[in-house]
Amino acid sequence: MNERSTRRRFAARPADPDQWIKAADSATHAPATAAFTARLTIDVTPEMRGRIKIAAFGRGVTVADMLRELLEREFPPTEGQSS
Repeated sequence: MNERSTRRRFAARPADPDQWIKAADSATHAPATAAFTARLTIDVTPEMRGRIKIAAFGRGVTVADMLRELLEREFPPTEGQSS
């Protein structure tokens, strides 16, 4: 019990937080056409989360894909912006 664990930690603290935030995450499941993705976290009630998951399941898509499509419709690129 006194031995040090040789297991690696889940994630190391970044040396340069700004670079870490801007860096593309290789573990994301973004579409192949996306050169860069960013994670967005929102708080919803458990009931809303359930309704979102049921809607996604009913449409045969993942929650992430469904919400990306919704956000793309609601917030299309403006003139001069690329998607």
